[in-house]
Amino acid sequence: MSKPDILVSLFSFNEGEKLKNLVTKFPVEPNYDILFVDDGSTDGSYEFLKENGFNIIRHENNIGIGYGIREAIQYGRKNGYKIIVIMAANDKMQPDEIDRLVQPIVNENYDYVQGSRYLKGGNSPNLPLFRQIMITLFTKIVNLFSDYKGTDVTCGFRAYKLSLFNDSRLNIDQTWLDKYEIEFYIHYHVLAGNYKITEAPVSMIYPKEKRNYSKIRPFIGWWSMIRPWLYLTLKIRR
Repeated sequence: MSKPDILVSLFSFNEGEKLKNLVTKFPVEPNYDILFVDDGSTDGSYEFLKENGFNIIRHENNIGIGYGIREAIQYGRKNGYKIIVIMAANDKMQPDEIDRLVQPIVNENYDYVQGSRYLKGGNSPNLPLFRQIMITLFTKIVNLFSDYKGTDVTCGFRAYKLSLFNDSRLNIDQTWLDKYEIEFYIHYHVLAGNYKITEAPVSMIYPKEKRNYSKIRPFIGWWSMIRPWLYLTLKIRR
């Protein structure tokens, strides 16, 4: 695909030096466009991105990752992109692996490619034990809801064919999806709609000190990820 077909969207909230380190890893002339969504950073991240000429959607206040993903998808559709890649701007996901997510869509017509740190070729150094247990448990729970058996449903490194969002059953404009819900809401509907989904091996590199490695809050964050499966299965939401 040509450069205008692929949009790589990155989501940032007070990522500081992690963000600055990440941007040095992008190729000088990538075969995709880059969009940052800054969710109300107060640490100079937005100013850094602006000074370096990046395309940015800016929130004055912290709203939530789901809100930002919705905006990036809307931006991609409005501007004629065919594929959107979702990744965090916290330097855990590696730009040189973007092609792993894109190629199954381009070459094999998949609709959704989920990154997995557990496939051969994937990696997750310094992953805290509790996080590993919760990822495995949550993935097993999600697999109970479907015939598709994934290995890593929580990895936030993903790629979607933007034509997915032409499906009226997939209503991402609902405000209850403003936090972590939206990613799992999309996952559910891709499976329910019999779209083509696969996984690709990726790296998730956690800091060695195992502090401040995630902005997912215990209990609240995990509930935000679980409830789309409950709400949609029980027909509480659509």
